[in-house]
Amino acid sequence: MSSMMQPQIILLKEGTDTSQGRAQVVSNISACTAVADTVRTTLGPRGMDKLIHDDKGTTISNDGATIMRLLDIVHPAAKILVDIAKSQDSEVGDGTTTVVLLAAEFMKEAKPYVEDGVHCHNIIRSYRSAGNMAIERVKELAVSIEGKSLEEKKSLLAKCAATTLSSKLISGEKEFFASMVVDAVLAIGHDDRLNLIGIKKVPGGTMRDSFLVNGVAFKKTFSYAGFEQQPKKFLNPKILLLNIELELKSEKENAEIRLSDPLQYQSIVDAEWNIIYDKLDKCVQSGAKIVLSRLAIGDLATQYFADRDIFCAGRVTEEDLQRLSSATGGTVQTSVNNVIDEVLGTCEVFEEKQVGNERFNIFSGCPSGQTATIVLRGGADQFIEEAERSLHDAIMIVRRAVRNSTVVPGGGGECAGGKF
Repeated sequence: MSSMMQPQIILLKEGTDTSQGRAQVVSNISACTAVADTVRTTLGPRGMDKLIHDDKGTTISNDGATIMRLLDIVHPAAKILVDIAKSQDSEVGDGTTTVVLLAAEFMKEAKPYVEDGVHCHNIIRSYRSAGNMAIERVKELAVSIEGKSLEEKKSLLAKCAATTLSSKLISGEKEFFASMVVDAVLAIGHDDRLNLIGIKKVPGGTMRDSFLVNGVAFKKTFSYAGFEQQPKKFLNPKILLLNIELELKSEKENAEIRLSDPLQYQSIVDAEWNIIYDKLDKCVQSGAKIVLSRLAIGDLATQYFADRDIFCAGRVTEEDLQRLSSATGGTVQTSVNNVIDEVLGTCEVFEEKQVGNERFNIFSGCPSGQTATIVLRGGADQFIEEAERSLHDAIMIVRRAVRNSTVVPGGGGECAGGKF
């Protein structure tokens, strides 16, 4: 019995802070409010951007989650605010600064009660009751978009997107981008996977040069000699999506072949050529006019396809290939054997066009229509990176509004609720 009553021994590293009790709770609150003050000036339409410089480069941002992530916060309690911002960003997409400031203000208001000896559980219980009351009031103010005409729905969703963009670096063109974001979200339908909306950044030009593709667009991949002769535009082409190499492989590393007769060497060389030509012939026989692969398409294949008026592109990123599969209705193949029409995709128009200093492959009028691409133009790299983050937030908000079919007026919404 005496052995069970011995005091617990805890070994800590030298210099470890072991403070506890009411003083530590007050210290935690002070640390959190200090961190919140860092992002406080970014809130609202008059909020300012932050320029953050670290070993990875320079970042200009108004996004609370981005700023919190880049700050080197070491206080364990203050790190909770970073986690709150991350959760808000991944779940909702916007309001990251707001949620950090609200959390800090709740703690700031609770600080006098903690100092007066009120137990933390009582404060938490009161906040939960207040939260439930606030949720009920928000539900009363919510405006449903169900049953509204397409134009009314797009108008409400555009207001949601514009509200998000009002405090961003691209606020001067918020109506332009809000309309683009709404069209992109509605293009993917009920499938609300975020990766179905691609954002491609092209430095140069103005923000107004940005445009939306109702389909898939990606930068032209590395091409071998011969691609110049390939057609750059097709109407209603069949599209073959591959995950194999179409490249002549002379031999593998450290390969060893033992020959009893020198004349056999030529048969081995011929076999290598026959293998690649057999693959290329099967691609042509499938009837596809566009061949895309996640792996390399070599110079031999490029020239072979060019001679037969077929467009090809290798080393297409997996993300773009999957978006193409969703949009065109094609299935990514790991073999060219027995390619049937059902696995081929299609689109109304394919073209390769110049966008700034880049060449883009654009697939529009896709039958599945469950993907969209925003080609974003702008000046400096930091500017265009922040513009991408801003559009991401707007897309997340509109997507959530479509999913929940309700919109809540903000600011003076309670007073103006009757207007809706």
